[in-house]
Amino acid sequence: MIRAWPRVSVRRTCQALVAGSLLASHLAMAHPHGWIDMSVRVITNDDGAVTGLHQTWRMDPFYSLVVMEELQQVPGTSLEQGLDQLGSEIRNNLTPQHYFTEVRIGDKPQTFGEVTEYTALERDGRLTFMFILPLTSPQPLSGQVLEYQVFDPTYYIEMVHEEEGDEPSPQALILNGEPDCTLSVLPADPDPEKVLQASLLDVDEEGEPGLGRHFAETGRVDCR
Repeated sequence: MIRAWPRVSVRRTCQALVAGSLLASHLAMAHPHGWIDMSVRVITNDDGAVTGLHQTWRMDPFYSLVVMEELQQVPGTSLEQGLDQLGSEIRNNLTPQHYFTEVRIGDKPQTFGEVTEYTALERDGRLTFMFILPLTSPQPLSGQVLEYQVFDPTYYIEMVHEEEGDEPSPQALILNGEPDCTLSVLPADPDPEKVLQASLLDVDEEGEPGLGRHFAETGRVDCR
């Protein structure tokens, strides 16, 4: 169900997440069934070219609680060791799905290298996954517009930038260097038919491929 997460070590977690969703009658027949608060730091090199995205994903409190309880019940394994294993499994499960991330610079879609820097940890009661998603090769940013979207294609999980009040947090999108660039997070504007389609999906149904794209926020770095 939650393809980003390990399917074996947190099987009961997935079941508990579904059960928790069913407790709220107004959510029982609608996607999404969980959410992630994320923040992104665009990394540049000394030449001002983009080399990758440092992403921080904070899992929702209910999912985090169940995962932490599961990890603490594994015999002969410390919480730190369990989190290390969990981080590796999350990374491995996300790799074939391109880390739920799409990046464009101008009109050119970007490709990614191997993720080798990542960690899973507990922070303020939330399971947090942090990783650096490298571009295949550095890309000049001066005079360009970089846009990215991070989304679960099935929309089982909603992914949104960190907020303060009703606005994206100043820490939700950060750029290293290039101080003249304008940063913004654009809200999703899904077609009403897509909203209806998502609302009619039951907990054991999958959305059409790419459904989550219609609900994805867009991070923009405008350096023109």
